[in-house]
Amino acid sequence: MNQVNRQKILVFAAVAVVALFAADKIVFTPLTNAWKDRSDEIRKLRSNVESGRSLQRRELGLRGHWEEMKSNALPENPSLTEQQVLNAFNRWAQDSRVSITSVTPQWKHDSDDYTTLQCRVEASGNLGYITRFLYEIEKDPMALRLDTMEISSRDNDGQQLALAIQASALVLPHPLPRQ
Repeated sequence: MNQVNRQKILVFAAVAVVALFAADKIVFTPLTNAWKDRSDEIRKLRSNVESGRSLQRRELGLRGHWEEMKSNALPENPSLTEQQVLNAFNRWAQDSRVSITSVTPQWKHDSDDYTTLQCRVEASGNLGYITRFLYEIEKDPMALRLDTMEISSRDNDGQQLALAIQASALVLPHPLPRQ
């Protein structure tokens, strides 16, 4: 093979390598990335569609639960709401024989659609009384949610326990905003 043919082959090979490199950086890599992005988007959309179908299947139950929450929401009058919540805590304490040491209410206006009355409640009793107190709170239809709970021992044997809970009561405006 003569030197001119070898140079032509080397030039052709160098041009081919540069062309392949440029094609990879300009065509193949962007197309591969676009394909991956589109696949991720399709996967996300399929997940959203499945989530929507799941919501449609559960619509009656969710609407029923929402209607129950609306009917058990507390009134907009702050003093009446606080009175109802404090009376409820006292009722639950009497039913469970727990001693409430303090109830600290605080209003939260996080949204125009609803307001919450957050209460920090500290109580004491034995394990049976405290579990009964928590059961009474959970089974009551009042729109109240336990956010946090802390139980600690007040004696060396663990017979007397201290309970600290953070609960949120739901207050909805009447009439409710359109959705």
